[in-house]
Amino acid sequence: MVTARVPLIAGNWKMNLDHLQAIAFVQKLAWTLDEAKHDMAASSVAVFPPFTDLRSVQTLVDAEKFSIAYGAQDVSAHESGAFTGEISGAFLASLACSYVLIGHSERRQYHGESNELIGTKVSAALGHGLVPVLCVGETAEDLEEFGASAVPIAQLKASLAGISADAEIVVAYEPVWAIGSGKAATEEQAEQVCAALRATLSEMFGGEFADRTRILYGGSVKAINIASFMRQPNIDGALVGGASLDVEEFASIVRFYKHVI
Repeated sequence: MVTARVPLIAGNWKMNLDHLQAIAFVQKLAWTLDEAKHDMAASSVAVFPPFTDLRSVQTLVDAEKFSIAYGAQDVSAHESGAFTGEISGAFLASLACSYVLIGHSERRQYHGESNELIGTKVSAALGHGLVPVLCVGETAEDLEEFGASAVPIAQLKASLAGISADAEIVVAYEPVWAIGSGKAATEEQAEQVCAALRATLSEMFGGEFADRTRILYGGSVKAINIASFMRQPNIDGALVGGASLDVEEFASIVRFYKHVI
């Protein structure tokens, strides 16, 4: 029997918004969703602020009891020690983060993160009770040479090789050629890859693991196209970049179910 998966709409702020702006944004987002009578059972929402915002977001969410989850944009593979600039999973857990992004294409591209390192980070996150949001995706060159699913599947296999079948993870498929381009993948393209990723999870960890794991699509997601993605059986939400910095736009994406028939 297929496990019901509550969709997740996640906003990756990247290097935007300081801690004061973060407070104002999360307040307005919560109020906007409340005024629109958003059903949290229909879709959950999470934001991924810069590290410097996390304590402020935690304090606000706790004080106001907002039903908004939050996470970090990266985590160190190390527990502690002489690693200047690194942020341990223990630190994120102490801030009550629910999630952490791992393996985003910008980390792979600009920081040279390998699948091996990303796999170590996944294990580090799980070791502190954080849910890794593992990002996988192909470049335009990969797409032309290998096809749509070969590189994401290889990244998935290498990054999850060391985890157990009882772990909780989220997978985010982000075709690198679509990120920030304004040109999203078609819903058929996204579904094809997400279905292949779920089949790979089933091969690695069994059907129950695959059935309960949420797979998100990311890459130029907007309010005008989210419904088409959410109609697909293997897409369980979205990892939103630029549109997550606009409260009204992001709130509309969170409430995608109003437009899905």
